[in-house]
Amino acid sequence: MAAYAEVNYTADFHCEKNNQQHRTDEITTERLIIRRGQTFQISVHVNKDECIIDHNNILFTAETGPKPSGVFQTKGMFQLRSIDQRRWSGAVVSSTGTTLVLIAFPPPNAKIGRYTLSLLNPVGCQILKYRLGEFILLFNPWCREDEVFLDSEEQRQEYVLSEDGIIYIGSCRQINIRSWYFGQFEENIVDICLMMLDKSIKCQKNPTKDYMHRNDPVYISRVVTAMINSADDKGVLTGKWSEPYTGGVYPWSWNGSVAILHQWYKGGCQQPVRYGQCWVFAAVACTVLRCLGIPSRVVTNYNSAHDTNCNLIIEEEIDHYGRMLGEHVWNFHVWVESWMARNDLQPGYSGWQALDPTPQEKSEGIYCCGPAPVNAIKDGAVEIKYDVPFVFAEVNGDVVTWQRCRDGRRVKRSVESQRVGKYISTKGCGSNDREDITINYKHPEGAPKERAIFAEAQLRNQLEPVQEEKFDVHMKIDNSVNYGSDIDAFVNISNRSFESRVCHLHFNAQILKYTGQPVKQVMALSVDDVVVKSNGVTTVPIKVPFREFGNYLENHQLIKLIALAADARTNDNALAVEDVTVVKPSVIINILGDVILRRELTAEIIFHNPLSEPLFDCVFTIEGIGLIDGMRKIRMPEIKANQSTRNVCQFIPSKAGLRKLMVDFDCNRIKDVKGFKNITVPFF
Repeated sequence: MAAYAEVNYTADFHCEKNNQQHRTDEITTERLIIRRGQTFQISVHVNKDECIIDHNNILFTAETGPKPSGVFQTKGMFQLRSIDQRRWSGAVVSSTGTTLVLIAFPPPNAKIGRYTLSLLNPVGCQILKYRLGEFILLFNPWCREDEVFLDSEEQRQEYVLSEDGIIYIGSCRQINIRSWYFGQFEENIVDICLMMLDKSIKCQKNPTKDYMHRNDPVYISRVVTAMINSADDKGVLTGKWSEPYTGGVYPWSWNGSVAILHQWYKGGCQQPVRYGQCWVFAAVACTVLRCLGIPSRVVTNYNSAHDTNCNLIIEEEIDHYGRMLGEHVWNFHVWVESWMARNDLQPGYSGWQALDPTPQEKSEGIYCCGPAPVNAIKDGAVEIKYDVPFVFAEVNGDVVTWQRCRDGRRVKRSVESQRVGKYISTKGCGSNDREDITINYKHPEGAPKERAIFAEAQLRNQLEPVQEEKFDVHMKIDNSVNYGSDIDAFVNISNRSFESRVCHLHFNAQILKYTGQPVKQVMALSVDDVVVKSNGVTTVPIKVPFREFGNYLENHQLIKLIALAADARTNDNALAVEDVTVVKPSVIINILGDVILRRELTAEIIFHNPLSEPLFDCVFTIEGIGLIDGMRKIRMPEIKANQSTRNVCQFIPSKAGLRKLMVDFDCNRIKDVKGFKNITVPFF
């Protein structure tokens, strides 16, 4: 039985050297943070007057969790013989009797987390235990035997070490970007991530069992996705998708994960941070996973379906005027992909796994989603865990539109098999370019393979065929509309019959949330007696003035245009739907002068008011980790109509490397106008 003795040994963990070798020195060099499957060096010293270190007789223990146990592999014991790649082991580097230099090896399947390293010295019938200190052990994407091994240095740099990122938002017609600072190596973030694991439901219910599974990235990633939202527990973020946002922060005001995680931590990990939406949930999850050593990236799916009844069918409903009722396909949805082996599954499903911390549906009784193998999603292997059917529907579901008639009947108007799962996007590796990864999730739309896989999923309802309409409606609009400009739509009604038609045209414009839910109707127009000649096309131009919708735009600036044409004689209908993204004005950032570490630098910030009226209560918020300490605010009472403003901000870069200066602009008429500038700060 080992007992702690009065400390006679001191240890030097060589934190700076070890952390550099383990690529954790960006976190700190003041304490030891290492990765499993890779040796680290320590020195142990004992006072001359007391004894010498007999390295042939002593043992070392590395322990984690509330009740360390060799049975549960939360306790490793080793002598200094040689390095064994399968278990905790160690070897002597040098020994002078009073100072011992050794290397220790955590196996590539060791539990991650906080460890205590101790020295065991047999003395007579006793084993005296000397506590040498603590260290943190993380996953190791550089170790081939680790389940998160990623065989590309460029990808490891991007998906593990990069603290900056880009998140794609908007719509498939207008893909927009926003900058995000993950900050996984910022102060205390690693401690917050480990605390998150301890606060999870699984750990609270059975700590011993939880720690026993902390070697498994599948298990850890699932715990993280559950803890990022607060739906079941006291997780990090509370989601909110509508006004008011009192008592918290507008979701689109966040520029990074660090402030969110620090706020949760300062609240004793008991008070969820308000508020988040999908891209915030995903970005914070990406921070935590990268910090723990799991390669991760943020992914955006445009026209993302939410299958609430597990039949791969998304049903939309319009009224007799063509107005959208209820929820709808999300214009975009953001989740995370993490790279890991899936040794719990048959071969072929390792690699990128979809994880979604946004609370939508429960998985095994908890609001989390994944890891779902991307290969399984593409193959339609809906029997594979975890949550493959849900993600499969997000990128492959069929959209059925029903019209509710005046007499209460529901008439099927369209079935769209190629609308969902567009332009699935992530930041390019090593660049700011968008990488389209749609092919990873699905075969080309309409191809026999894609349709066959959909059928093989065996979750699809048998849909009644839609009667072929004798005329069609199509809308032509610009892909995007600048803020302050009108929308010009052209509704084309095509008649494929041998008789002329007289049609009623109902046109609606509705403000949308990015989830596709209608917020407000801003225009309704009916045009009677539209004549369409036999085998002809009639075009009806419609203008939606900015004054009608400008004051009601939600933050993501989305408008749905719906045109419904009805034959006055036969009552045949044709429907056309288009989503319009209103593009916000730009914040332009120019860097004046040469960039030199720890020397004052000036940024020029330019903004143009595109409206024919002034903007009031204008605030520029400027931040950048390694560039500016905290936040700077520039306030302006007014920016006159159709005028530009120029401001300057001085700052002193404190960290070398690639940094990002971010500017947020808010005023009485428009909020969350983002601008960013990448700045490379030389080391010398």
